[in-house]
Order: sequence, then structure tokens, then C-alpha cells
Amino acid sequence: MLIIFLGVLSQWVAWRLQLPAIVLMSIAGLLIGPFLGIVNPEASFGELFGPLVSLAVAIILFEGSLNLNFKEIRGFNKPVWRIVTLGAFIAWIAGSLAAHYMAGLSWAVAFVIGGLFIVTGPTVILPLLRQAKLKTRPAALLKWEGIIVDPFGALLALFAFQFVLFAEGEATAAAFGLFFLASIFATVIGAGAGLGLGWMFERGQIPEFLKSPMVFGVVLLTFVLSDMVMHETGLLAVTAMGLVMANMNITSINDMRHFKENISVLLISSVFLMLTASLSMDVLLEIFNWAIISFVLTMLFLVRPLSIWLSTIGTDLSWQEKTLVGWIAPRGIVALTVSGYFANVLFDAGYEDAELLTALTFALVFSTVVAHGFTITWLGRKLGLTSSQEPGVVIIGATRFTTTLAKALSDLGKNVLLVDPSWGRLSKARQLGIETYVGDILSEHTEYEVELTPYETMIVASETDSYNALVVNNFVPEMGRVNLYQTAIHQGDPTDFHASLSGRILFGDEFNIHALDEKFGEGYAVRVTKLTSQFTYEDYKEKWPSGTIPLFIVRVQGKIEFFSTDKSLEPKDGDTIVSFTTPDRDSDRIQERLEIKRSKQGPQTKE
Repeated sequence: MLIIFLGVLSQWVAWRLQLPAIVLMSIAGLLIGPFLGIVNPEASFGELFGPLVSLAVAIILFEGSLNLNFKEIRGFNKPVWRIVTLGAFIAWIAGSLAAHYMAGLSWAVAFVIGGLFIVTGPTVILPLLRQAKLKTRPAALLKWEGIIVDPFGALLALFAFQFVLFAEGEATAAAFGLFFLASIFATVIGAGAGLGLGWMFERGQIPEFLKSPMVFGVVLLTFVLSDMVMHETGLLAVTAMGLVMANMNITSINDMRHFKENISVLLISSVFLMLTASLSMDVLLEIFNWAIISFVLTMLFLVRPLSIWLSTIGTDLSWQEKTLVGWIAPRGIVALTVSGYFANVLFDAGYEDAELLTALTFALVFSTVVAHGFTITWLGRKLGLTSSQEPGVVIIGATRFTTTLAKALSDLGKNVLLVDPSWGRLSKARQLGIETYVGDILSEHTEYEVELTPYETMIVASETDSYNALVVNNFVPEMGRVNLYQTAIHQGDPTDFHASLSGRILFGDEFNIHALDEKFGEGYAVRVTKLTSQFTYEDYKEKWPSGTIPLFIVRVQGKIEFFSTDKSLEPKDGDTIVSFTTPDRDSDRIQERLEIKRSKQGPQTKE
């Protein structure tokens, strides 16, 4: 209970304070484990500890690979494949050299652990990407590397271990053959499971309410069957399964993604706490060994940048992208769990220096998580690779009113995008210099052609209520219902639309998109009013004509807050109110300006 609760609490606190969640989870685990001694998961779970962690990692890795659609890397697949192949090989060799010369490990142990440390993994990369809001290319590079290399890191360590045993005469060439056959078997069984499930989904062989549970069960079955043939090949099987399903264009794939993402967030939180809470004080104190510190510094500042810069020679990556990707490489759950396995088997094989692996791995994991967690957003901004320093607004549906609203936001320096399937309806917006996109926001093409990361808020204002509800429900998992607005229902009884089917209603239940457009015929226009200590919100309300529609407030800090039916806003001095006002407001605006000007000049005396 404590592990699950603190894991989710760490995620929530990280979201509230805009901090790296993985760092808070590590700190929480250390506090309840080695520091305070409240919980020791390894002792509590006993023999179940290892299997539980392994199954959780399998689900997390499958969920990550379920997002690997090849369309995402169309146009820059060359650097992706270079990084996951040549880059991984360079990182293996350079990491092994660092482990031998810096950490003082024997060649055999260094060779094995060097292969393992090429992993980054979705358990640490995906939370950082959600936090950093990077542009499409660097985000895709980091995500694909993390998910693809994760199982290969474990396999590479296994290959290195088999090679060490073979070199010392403790294993035969047949062991190598078994290794490669087991890897092929894992790939085939994973791909087969993905194809089979996808085929059954598309032909209606599995009902909707059973799809996510069925996937959940098959993922675990695939992982265990493969892992029974050879340890650590299960990760390869679930990655192959997710990759195949992600590229089958399954109609219900988004529902599965949402389910798996929710499960993964819970598992990442819990497993990371379990692993950190299971560490002993002896291991933590051993981290401060100078040999371990020098190894970690070498991995951070030499091995990682070297592998990225060398592997991407001849690609179209900019130096900014190479710099960011060459710095960000946090290690996570897979490194911790797999290193524990190899520490035991290497020690049993007579390599006494293998007992250092647990401390070495945790030092690298914690250092990279902290260093990269706190710097990814800052470095992304410095290199110009973040989508936007200030979250913007995307508006769905081009009408006279939404075009005017978009223009008002743009004039205030806000990032705004107007989306509509009609080129003609967007013509006025283009003339006004507003960023537009011609297409259906629900189209699969739009998902890959439009980068929505910079837009924190969505306003859905098309002329069809059912379409508005569909858009809102489609984007709830990505943006959250609190950031989704829509204009009032105008067809039928508004109470027929349950609150769960709509976004937050803008401006008022009587102001549907047709009513707002009709206001133009009455001469309505957008007005911007700055509140000051001389002209307060109370003064504004006194001069507020009865037909005025308040649209949104721009706070002193720059944050936008829209007027909606579910929340009462209180503007303060320094805020800017943007409203949709009647024509007779013009004379009042002139009077406001005169009053503000007089208040600034102070009392005048006659000569």
C-alpha cells in the first residue's frame, strides 16, 4: 500500500511542482527504505520480488513499444537506426573500457556490464519527454532509442556473458547457437502474438470490454514463455509484439494505449520505489567510492556524447539535436533489475569484483536520473528544441468568431493554431497572419503532420455538437478535461449531453457558435482592457454594457484563463480582460483612456 501510494503521490507532486517525477520517486524510495527502514520490499515479497519486477518491466516495455509507429520517424529514420545500432555498439565498447579502467572491474565483468549500460528505457525516458515538451525529432529519437535498445541491452549483456564463458573454456560453441536461436524464437513468438491479436481485434473476435485485459494477459504469457527458453529474451518478445501491433493500423489501438499507459504509470512508480527501497546503506555508502564516481562521470561526459556524435556522422541531425541526444541518457528499471541478475551469476562464476555491480548500477541510475531530469527542459530551451516556452491554444473550427478570437490571442503574443477541414473557411485567418492547418483534427494524418505538444489548451467550436463531443473525448487522455473547452450546445436540449461527453462550456450556455457569429452582424468586436489600481475590475463592471461577453483573462504572469460556466474568475490589478462587446462600447473606451491618462498625470493647476 505504501509503495503504491507514495509512487502515485510522487507523480502528482512532480506534476504540481513541475519537477522530474523519476527523481522524486527515487528520493521517496530511499526515504522509506535504507534511510528510515520503514519498508524492505525484497524481504517482504521474498521470492516473488524478482518475478513481480520482471513482469512489471515487461508491461512497461510493451506499452512503450505500442507507440512505435514507423510513420513517426518518416524522413529521419536514418539517424534513428544509426543510434540504435552503431551508437549502441560504440556505447558498449566505450562503456566496457570505462568500467575496466575507471571502476577497476575485470575485463570479463566490464564487458558484460558495458553491454547492459547501453539501455535507457521507457521507464525513465517517457516521463522526461512528458515533462520537457521537446520538438518532434529529438523527442522521437530519444523515445525510439529508449524502447528499442532496452531489450538489446539485456541481450548484449547476456551475449557478453556467454562469450566470457566460452573464452575461458566454460562454455561451448553450442551455447552461442542456443543464444541466437532463443533470440530468434523470442522475436517470432512476440511478432506472432501481436499479429494474432491484431487479426482477432479487426475481425471482431474479441469484444471491446475484453480487448485490454486480453492484451494484458497475452503480454505476460509471451514474456514468460520466451524467458523460460533463455533468461532476458522475454523483453525482446514483448517489444516485437508491441512494435507489430503499433504498425497494424488497429482501429482500437488508442483505447489500448490509454489503458496500458495508465497501468505503466502505476507500475513505473511502484517498481522504482521497490528497487530503491530495497537498497542497503552499505550499497549507498559504496557509491561514494572514487572509482565509481569517476566511472559515472566518464559515462556522462565522454561515452554517451561520443557514441551519439560518431554514430550520426553523415545524417541530417543538427548540432543542437546531437548535443541534446548526446547528453540525455537516463538509466532506469531494466538496468537495476538485470544488473542484479548478472551480479549473482558472475559472482557464482568466480568473479568476485561482480559484487560491486549493484552499487555501480545504482550510482549511474541515480546520477543520470537527477542530472538529466533537471536539465532536459533547460537544455532543450537553450538549444531551441522545445516546442514552445509558453503553452498555446489550438482552436478547432474556423468561423468569424473563432478567427477573431485567434487574432486576439495572437495579438497578445500567444501561440495559437486554427484547424479546419475547409481551405476557404481558413482564408481570412491566413490573411490575418494566424497559423492554420487544413485538415480533420481526428485524422490519423493530422497526428503525424501537426505537432500538438506546444498547445496546452484546446477550444472546440465547430458547428456540429456531436463532432465537438467526439473531439473532446478523443483528446481527454492527452490534454486532460480541464484544458478542453467547447462552445455551448445548440442542437436539441443541452442537458441531453452528459458532462462527460463535453468539454468545459465557454462564456455561457446561451452563447453557442451560431449565436457568437450572429453578434458580428450586430457590430460586436473584441476589446482589450488592462486593469490598474486606478481602473479596477469594479470600475470595469460598472461600465460593462449589458450585452458584453467576457472571453478570457491574461494574468500578470502571462497565463490565459477562459471564462466558462463551471468556474468564476476574479480579475486583479495588472490583469488584462479580453471581451466581446457591443458597438456603444467605443465611446466608453475613449472615456476610459482619458480617465487613465488623467490619473497618470495627476492633479493639474491653472496658471
